[in-house]
Formats: sequence, C-alpha cells, structure tokens
Amino acid sequence: MPVSRPLDAAVEAARRAGDLLLGHFGSLDPSEVEEKGRNDVVSRADRESEALVKELLLGACPGDLFIGEEGGVTGSNADAPAWIVDPLDGTANFVRGFPHWAVSVGRTAGGRDGELVLGVVWDPVKGDLFVAEKGSGAFRNGRRVGVSPRDGLAGAFLATGFPFRVQSRIDTYLRVFKAVFLEAQSIRRAGSAALDLAYVSCGVFDGFFELGLSPWDSAAGAVLVSEAGGLVTDFEGGGAWRERGNILAAGPGVHAALARLVAGLGIRDEQL
Repeated sequence: MPVSRPLDAAVEAARRAGDLLLGHFGSLDPSEVEEKGRNDVVSRADRESEALVKELLLGACPGDLFIGEEGGVTGSNADAPAWIVDPLDGTANFVRGFPHWAVSVGRTAGGRDGELVLGVVWDPVKGDLFVAEKGSGAFRNGRRVGVSPRDGLAGAFLATGFPFRVQSRIDTYLRVFKAVFLEAQSIRRAGSAALDLAYVSCGVFDGFFELGLSPWDSAAGAVLVSEAGGLVTDFEGGGAWRERGNILAAGPGVHAALARLVAGLGIRDEQL
C-alpha cells in the first residue's frame, strides 16, 4: 500500500474523525440537527468532525488549502495543494441511525481545481478503509483492489443517488434511471456517494451514476475509482463532472455502456 506524509495524515485524520462521529452516532439530540437547505441537513457531528480533520491536515501539511463542506475554503495560496473534505458523507443516514456513512478526504496536486491525486474514504461502522494515491493503485484494508471487469449492463449491480438538492432535474434523472433500470440487474441507493464510489473501486458495484454532486462528495472516491482501473466522467464522457457534479463512474465496459445509453436518450451533460 502506498505511503506518503499526506496519505498518512489523511488516514489519521479520517480515523480520528470517525472515532468522534461514532461517539455521536445514535445519540444526537434533534436540536443538534438543522437544515442548511431544503432536504440538506447538517449536525453538530458534521461540524466537529470537519474542525478536527482541518486541524490535523493543516497541522501536517501547513500552507495547503482546505475545502470543507461545512466551513468552505481556508488558505490564501491559490496554487497550493487543496484538501477537499466531506467530514460526514451520509449525514441523513447518520442522524436517522442508519449505519452507512463515511469520512471522505481528497487532495489535489495544486489548487482547488487541480488534478486529484489522493483519496481516503473511512467507514468506521464497518471498519473499511479505502485509500489511493495517483500512480500507486487503490486499496481496501491494505489489499489492492480493482474495478469490475463486466463488459456491459446485462447483469450489472449499480449504485445511484437521487438529485434531492436539485429537484428541478428529477424528470431528466428519471429518464436515465428508467433506461438503466431496464438493462441492469439491480440498482441501489444507499445515501453516501463516497462509499458508492469506494465500492465501485473494489468491484462491489459495477458502476455509479448521479446528478448534482458537490466536489467533497466525490473527490476521494474518484481517485479510488481511477486508481482501481475505472473511469470517472460527466454524462457525455468528458471532464466536466467536477464542475457540474454529474458523474458516471465504472469499469471501462460498464462505463461505455452507461455513456452509450445516455447518448441514446439525447441528453447532454450541460442540460443536466
């Protein structure tokens, strides 16, 4: 498994944040949960986790940028490597007591829009640690993993996420969902994009598609999928997924099938 100072820092930060979150899991008072937007909740646990991850990462890598879901951007050097962090991916699951959530830590080579080069996803409930660094492969609990070799949608086991933050896109999303549903074996919606992407990297899911994700939802998971031999693109097979948040992630065969299916519907990514 690859070892570097940034990776070590990311793993330590994710693990310690996971311990903090486990202390809150199942015991949050309703007053500690609020809506920051329609259908988008945040809790005391999210904020405490982000504060801890930020302290540890910037302590280990001073001068880096830090981009957190809850606190925004910290740092003044726009060209510095940027940490892109979701301190609790799957907050709705967490606050309801559904044991499927994770800490997601990604890092760029330089700048907030720079190349993604490191990803860590830690699931403290199941004890699953996913790590990847550019050029070094992807690993689950220390064992190298790879994406599914499936060559099409027949028999495919896929993951998705509903566009609950962008409900105006629901009709377009449902067109895609229906088309995939009619060809794949099954589709799951578990509520954590970071874990969905991690599971794609190790072949649990054959692929993943979602609209309207934020950078912290997908940064770490995208590195995992890429380093495991998969593809991460927008819905037209291009590179605008980080900007627009519309993602197709899969092994090459399933990715090609998903992209063909979307193209056949006449849907352009810029319309999503």
